[in-house]
Amino acid sequence: MSVPGGPRPTLEAVAALAGVSRATVSRVVNGGTGVRAEIREKVQEAVAELGYVPNIAARSLVTRRTGAVAVVIAEPETRVFSDPFFAQQLRGIGRELGAADTQLLLMMVESDRDHARIGRYLSGGHVDGALMFSLHRADPLPAMAADSGLPTVFGGRPHWSDDGPAGARPLYVDTDNRDGARQAVRHLLGRGRRRIAVITGPLDQTSAQDRLDGYREALTGPDAPPVDERLIADGSFTAEGGERAMAALLDSVPDLDAVFACSDLMATGALRTLRARGLRVPEDVAVVGYDDLAPAAWADPPLTTVRQDVQEMGRLMARLLLDRLATDDGARLAPVVTPATLIVRDSA
Repeated sequence: MSVPGGPRPTLEAVAALAGVSRATVSRVVNGGTGVRAEIREKVQEAVAELGYVPNIAARSLVTRRTGAVAVVIAEPETRVFSDPFFAQQLRGIGRELGAADTQLLLMMVESDRDHARIGRYLSGGHVDGALMFSLHRADPLPAMAADSGLPTVFGGRPHWSDDGPAGARPLYVDTDNRDGARQAVRHLLGRGRRRIAVITGPLDQTSAQDRLDGYREALTGPDAPPVDERLIADGSFTAEGGERAMAALLDSVPDLDAVFACSDLMATGALRTLRARGLRVPEDVAVVGYDDLAPAAWADPPLTTVRQDVQEMGRLMARLLLDRLATDDGARLAPVVTPATLIVRDSA
């Protein structure tokens, strides 16, 4: 067993204890093939007894792998650490990568200047692949990753996902945003609401655009009221944005009787504005959110919302990337779209 502060056990020491060659030990610790099960077991026992830790730099020379994955969130630090959505997604990613003995390297975009820095890092051979989410339409990072040949999986459907031949289309994990929005609005219609507003996220993100499209689709049925463009406001996927958007909607359409906020954070902001205006929820204005993160159940009143399993989506992103790294190409892999489910509570 290694002694703290003493010399690190070497590959040669493991080989001597196991009674095999250095090359055999190298194949075992680097995940190589062609080693009999009983020999592999002897080497693993020697590794455990000595406390041998493979040299990552040396291993990467053999495997041409770094054992690390970059997780790139195209949002500033203040947004990432204040939104529980990102915490849940990172938890799912981290657990799946950890189970595969792969390190997570977190990178965020504070300003446009960071794009070049992150792009250089991704193309520099420091990581085996990348997970990217919360992308905006003008983000140059996906193109940088593609130019470097770095395997990449996206959180959310990229806006270019339907372009090009099937084998060249991007891999991504998303939820059925249109259907989730349709469920939310149809629920409000079923409760007798007729002046239904929507608070969207930034429309240069496909999740926000898809939810707005679902809202519109739910209002095109024979019994639905026509879409009033004054009932649409951008809340930037933040609580403060939801608060401002709700105020603007009430100023524009004072008799609205329901609002579909396209994230739970925006819904909590909308609830604050409604309380400040002296309006009761759901008696005067019904509210539905999107995400079903923990704060939704703690809201006052508890929030009716569309559930997407954010942690599972993070896990699926990591799993899809690991599968991609284990193959020569990603042609046999396909994007994953998870279902959305309406969770009915007291707000609508």
